[in-house]
Amino acid sequence: MRAATILLAVAVILGGCVAAGQTKEDKQRHIQNMRKEVLTDLYKINPSVQQQIAQAPGYAVFSNWNAYLIFPSVGQGYGVVVDNVSGAHTYMKMGSLGGGLGVGVKDFRAVYVFEKRHIMERFIEQGLNVGAQADAAAKSGGQGDAVGGELLLDGIRVYQLTESGLALQATIQGTKYWKDPELN
Repeated sequence: MRAATILLAVAVILGGCVAAGQTKEDKQRHIQNMRKEVLTDLYKINPSVQQQIAQAPGYAVFSNWNAYLIFPSVGQGYGVVVDNVSGAHTYMKMGSLGGGLGVGVKDFRAVYVFEKRHIMERFIEQGLNVGAQADAAAKSGGQGDAVGGELLLDGIRVYQLTESGLALQATIQGTKYWKDPELN
């Protein structure tokens, strides 16, 4: 039963976290629209982030799903890294696997602000990060609330906005980010 639950959750995550659209351009447009919406929402909550992003060498915005199944946790998402100097956009995917105590599913958006250019470049080329997370979320259709935090080191500021979900978790997760070969 437990294995079936894990496989079902992984299938839901893998099927539900791809950029919408039939063509490369449609998918890129979908990701760009998501990026704009997330930044607008973040600036409403925390206006000072707009200046941080403008002064940074670059930033990334990701749409993510995570599932917490007692001890294991899995996640998947997509997003874009924006180079503020060159204007380049690098489309990326992400996947995570971890462990700890948790139960639930969460749909969230994450904004990463890179404090140094070499950190952004390493993120694009290597994309591996390990973090500790703890949060509680109960949100659907704009109703409810979510409290979260994430510890990431090495010059990356992280802002997380929960879209929907019901989750209570404290986990250690490894997350791999990689360039999307279809969209770049």
